Amino acid sequence: MGVTPAKIPHHLTGVEIVTAEARAATERLRPDLGKAADKIVCNSDFFGWWQGTDQPAFDVIVGNPPFIRYQSFPEPHRARAMAIMGDQGLKPNRLTNIWVPFVVAATASLKPGGRLALVLPAEILQVTYAAQLRSYLTDHFERIDVIACNELFFENAEQEVVLLLADGALAAATEDNTCRVALTAAETVADITDIRPALLLDRAEPKIICHDSEKWLKYFLDNRQISFMRELRDAEITSSMSTHASIDVGVVTGKNEFFVLSTDQVKDFGLEGYTTPLVSRSVQLKGSQLGKADWISLAADGNRVHLLNISAAQASELSAKLRQYIEDGERKEFHKGYKCSIRKPWYLVPSVWVPDGFAFRQIYDFPRMVLNASGATSTDTIHRMRSHGAKPERVIANTYTWLTAASAEIEGRSYGGGVLELEPTEAERLLMPAKLNGAMPLKDVDQLVRAGRLDAVLEENAKIILREHMGLSAADCDLLKSVWTQMRDRRNSRRRGTRKQAI
Repeated sequence: MGVTPAKIPHHLTGVEIVTAEARAATERLRPDLGKAADKIVCNSDFFGWWQGTDQPAFDVIVGNPPFIRYQSFPEPHRARAMAIMGDQGLKPNRLTNIWVPFVVAATASLKPGGRLALVLPAEILQVTYAAQLRSYLTDHFERIDVIACNELFFENAEQEVVLLLADGALAAATEDNTCRVALTAAETVADITDIRPALLLDRAEPKIICHDSEKWLKYFLDNRQISFMRELRDAEITSSMSTHASIDVGVVTGKNEFFVLSTDQVKDFGLEGYTTPLVSRSVQLKGSQLGKADWISLAADGNRVHLLNISAAQASELSAKLRQYIEDGERKEFHKGYKCSIRKPWYLVPSVWVPDGFAFRQIYDFPRMVLNASGATSTDTIHRMRSHGAKPERVIANTYTWLTAASAEIEGRSYGGGVLELEPTEAERLLMPAKLNGAMPLKDVDQLVRAGRLDAVLEENAKIILREHMGLSAADCDLLKSVWTQMRDRRNSRRRGTRKQAI
């Protein structure tokens, strides 16, 4: 720091809310600083300290803010945190994790030219509640580096984290700021800790950013790939899924143990006449179509593919066996769970309708959609699709392309295990052809997907859809494929095992 130990308290400040940890931090400083160590660490709530201090102005701020859900963060700390965000022009909501206002307060505490170094959850790259934070950061810094790792940073922690290194804090935020964002992906933690930081960061290609709330996952791609995906988003030859179909969550029962049943359970409990065909797990969807014969086979194999679906008319006159089943559920206090408790009566499940198709919520390789010819609905582990007018099979057939696959990797979010997750609004943003002129017949797609030959489907649809109907070149198709495979392989390569040494 360029100062003597006696002057360090005037240049170094720490804030720690846990008394024991504050003392431990002080004792770690004592061998080097002696009595001066007592003046550095403030045992306080960070947000209370921040609000009670004259506008702090630091050259460097480092930290590892807590990852706490909004609902789990106690008052008055939560109100202070949200007030700081409001003061900085941001609008927090009940989804805002508490690490977000920590980043905002830290940024606001820097001198012009200051630096920020934080350990943050990987959600900063992708979740909606951090969207305004991403825009806030690019408006406030000259350069932002994010370092991700396929190996977990901390032992016994399931949370995937990244290192956020922000440099060149501006005196005032501006949307005209030419902030450069660079993402570096390392295979192991040793690849980060065993190399000089400058060498690690110099390998990254700074990306051309848009001053909006777009996700940062795309910055793992190169500038050519990013520009191409942005061009396609604005092109007349493409449209979003929402143009052709709507995506909604599956049925939220509140207690699948009670409402989702096997054929034997339906018979044993005397619930015939009170159930609706159901798909309860994505593994039950083997191809690109689900027919009645497929559902019958699932039921015969003992799968839980019946939904207890009591109509309002039936509820007025329950059979003796159904009443007994409901009373047994109440003895187990199923009716006290949140989703069940807000329903009157608790055993009537809302929003039970049969969709035109199913869309995978959690994705390992490809964002599969499946035509529903079975008359079944689905639980909320699988999204439901309704076509806006075109034949459902035509819509679904046109999703089996590298275009849709690549956009899914950008629009979705992935967590520590590498699974890609799409919420309905994200699924509705998936790119598709604007005109559904033709594709490989869905029955042929179904056969190939069941045989494990998805790549053959995508190759054929590259010829039919991407090249013939959309007019993309072979090089364009290769670029789309590279976006999908690069992003897919990156998330699938994450290892969730612990390391020999924790940092």
